[in-house]
Amino acid sequence: MSEGTMQRRAQRDLGAPPMPLRRRGSAQRAKRLHRVLAHAAAVPVMLVAVGCSSDSGSGSGDGGGGGKAPSATASASASPSPTVRPAAYAELPEPCDVLSKKTLGELVPEGAKSGKEGQSDDTSTRGSCSWSSLENNGVKGSQFRWLNVSLLRFESDITRGEGDRQAQEFYQKQVQDAQSVSGAKNTKSEPVPGAGDEATLVRYDLKKKEGAFKQQTVVARVENVVLTLDYNGAGLAGDKTPDADDLAKAARKAVEEAVAAVASANGDGGDSGTAGDSPSASKSASPSASESASPSRSAAQKS
Repeated sequence: MSEGTMQRRAQRDLGAPPMPLRRRGSAQRAKRLHRVLAHAAAVPVMLVAVGCSSDSGSGSGDGGGGGKAPSATASASASPSPTVRPAAYAELPEPCDVLSKKTLGELVPEGAKSGKEGQSDDTSTRGSCSWSSLENNGVKGSQFRWLNVSLLRFESDITRGEGDRQAQEFYQKQVQDAQSVSGAKNTKSEPVPGAGDEATLVRYDLKKKEGAFKQQTVVARVENVVLTLDYNGAGLAGDKTPDADDLAKAARKAVEEAVAAVASANGDGGDSGTAGDSPSASKSASPSASESASPSRSAAQKS
């Protein structure tokens, strides 16, 4: 009896249905095929995952060290354009209007209405006005007064620097010029509080053939504007020499008024103490300090 016949008989005796040999072999082959297909399907998925991971790493590498880096480096290395703080004041008042009629009546009583404006190639950066008064006292002689106001505005410039710094340098030069006038005697200097950012009164005696002159020169700076006020007086043809203290007092009052006019012309309410709080836009380039003659020297020559 064959082995297969004996196995089937044994199964039959145990009550189990016989299992065809062919179908059992087919089932085993099907299981093996299923496992092969499962492995085959897993391979492309792994390859796709690896490919994505490789692409992502490659793209990140290009972005981190290739395409974007040069742009960032270029923007970082670009240097900003040089700048300078704008000047506070962009305008000057009319030079013959910086003093009130009342003040002119006190300083130059016979010439309050005879202001002569100086020539200027740019009235927004420089200007001046002068008045002269000769009061005839008959046989006693006459009293002479001469008043001159000069204004110079400096504009901020990349080459020359900020306007107020230029004005400060010119202010110091003007004070030195007033202190070193040829032929001056008894020269004295004193600060003038309340007239802009800084102000100095220089007073001296000057002897001329017409008489003895008492010179008062006040140099004041308010932000980027320098104002020089020259005021002198003399007793001519035998009249007495004016009191220097009275002239100095009048000059200090006048310069405060003129400084307020500069602030007012720039919409600053005439408050010279806070002139820099509301800067204005610049309009024109300013002249260098060397382009302007010293008003104090010209005053001594004219008197």
